Amino acid sequence: MSNRADAPALAARAASVGASPVREILALTARPEVISFAGGLPAPELFDAAGLRAAYDRVLAERPHQVLQYSTTEGDPELRGAVAARLTGGGLATGADDLIITTGSQQGLALLATALLEPGDTVLVEDPSYLAALQCFGLAGARVLPVPTDADGVDPVALAELVRGERPKLLYLVPTFQNPTGRTMPGPRRRAVAEVAERHGVWIVEDDPYGELRFEGEREPWLASYPAAADRTVLLGSFSKVLAPGLRLGWLRAPAALRRACVIAKQAADLHTSTVDQAAAARYLADSDLDAHLAKVTAAYRARRDALLAGLPQALPAGSSWNRPAGGMFLWVRLPDGHDATALLTRAVAQDVAYVPGAPFFAGPADAAALRMSFTTHTPEEIAEGLRRLGKALGG
Repeated sequence: MSNRADAPALAARAASVGASPVREILALTARPEVISFAGGLPAPELFDAAGLRAAYDRVLAERPHQVLQYSTTEGDPELRGAVAARLTGGGLATGADDLIITTGSQQGLALLATALLEPGDTVLVEDPSYLAALQCFGLAGARVLPVPTDADGVDPVALAELVRGERPKLLYLVPTFQNPTGRTMPGPRRRAVAEVAERHGVWIVEDDPYGELRFEGEREPWLASYPAAADRTVLLGSFSKVLAPGLRLGWLRAPAALRRACVIAKQAADLHTSTVDQAAAARYLADSDLDAHLAKVTAAYRARRDALLAGLPQALPAGSSWNRPAGGMFLWVRLPDGHDATALLTRAVAQDVAYVPGAPFFAGPADAAALRMSFTTHTPEEIAEGLRRLGKALGG
């Protein structure tokens, strides 16, 4: 007879939040013969590996004892200064001390959840919304509610009604080239959302990992730049889509009191983001032309988006609809009523092609007919072949 007791149970939040279906789909479709429209991955052949290697070589040669040592929680001053300069140049006056360097912008979300959310607090999100944000808020024990949306993003009238009725702590948005839909919120809508936050006292978390990947049109102002929301907007950014996701570098811009709370949360989480990676990124930004690199990346992505758009009418069942994003990495498809994108995925994978069903991205009732397609990781020729396979699978 054993005297061994069972180990204590997992925390309720760990048991209540599932794994990411997107990452599980990526594992299923990792075979090299699969043409995948599923992943939100930047194109690896477009990484400036030589430029990044030179930056690492230089900082390791010039100051190895510093860049291999512990460093401050707030982040490398040169890197913060470089980010601040880009934000200021884009119309959002920012100083280096307004920023924290994070281990990817995903950590920024986790820090904000720690600093702002008590179990049971209400968070409002676009519907559909970024899946990993839904996971983050779920792990914090938040009550996540969807805001009605249209092709321009959240509806400000519906948002105001929800804020009055539900008293949320924060509103989470990806207003530019949104994940999963690819849509962008226009300036007048941004202003209206900022005014709702001002009138009703809600934090806005503005996640902007894709904003530098613009193919056409003019940049929309950051929500943080509107005076109505300036004191209650947190802006998150990332180097994952503009340099490389393996760096795991992001940043958080927030008002002083919240920024200090996030610094304390980060001290408890990881002390600081990798010193050598921060130093190399700062050196890269000083020595290389990031805008020229982005021009190369966006030209390739524009051609890939266009190839996907050109082939969708033949690949999808009659009555399907989709949007035309002006940048980013994704577009959003809706199959005709009666189609189930999750059930049809099995047929697609059998034809060595993949996409992500839209259902997991919804905080409210899911649209079974919706799906997300990413166009970044395959050439136009591969995209055309992938769409041929998809048409065979869907009977388009």
